[in-house]
Amino acid sequence: MIIAIDGPAGTGKSTIASIIAKKLNITYLNSGSFYRALTLALNETDIDISDVDAVLDFCRKQKLDYVNSRLVLNGTDVEDSLHNDAVSKRVAQVSSIVPVRHLVNERMQEITKSQSIICEGRDMTTVVFPQAEYKFYLDASIDVQAERRFKQGVSNMTLEEVRESIRKRDEIDRNKAEGALKKADDAFYIDTSDLTIDKVCEIIISKIKF
Repeated sequence: MIIAIDGPAGTGKSTIASIIAKKLNITYLNSGSFYRALTLALNETDIDISDVDAVLDFCRKQKLDYVNSRLVLNGTDVEDSLHNDAVSKRVAQVSSIVPVRHLVNERMQEITKSQSIICEGRDMTTVVFPQAEYKFYLDASIDVQAERRFKQGVSNMTLEEVRESIRKRDEIDRNKAEGALKKADDAFYIDTSDLTIDKVCEIIISKIKF
């Protein structure tokens, strides 16, 4: 079984997917972690991320694994470093490179062949897992998105800087040549702006049949 969730940043996707995974005893797969891990690795090199060929060649050499819902890069658990400002600043540009998206999608599809999962990202329901049994699109106002991300305490930016960062990233994501942020026609839409995490989880679980 595949449960796929899409939506912009700060809509609660990661938290909600993690909770539901535990409730249903299935694997939680965060697609953004793969792109963030590759960006983290690129940040430790002098590669110009506008050089698509160089970025792709480098990314092909990285080993990405997912263990206990945590991203492992080349044998090292890097989950706690994935949301630093340096990564957040460049991840949208890295994830917009189509061949890199293909690499990540193939890796995620490999991981899900033998287990039930809940996954979240920007194009889970439209590109990566269009065959998913259950599809959801979470949304929220930009002010709510920024406030939620700011309260996570993983950034040194001000609330307004976080808001602008999210606005720019969502704009990039919505205009990607492939894997653009958009609602799948058969995805269930939930505006989480005025809903608690528990309520959103309740809504999603109520739609799932075992």
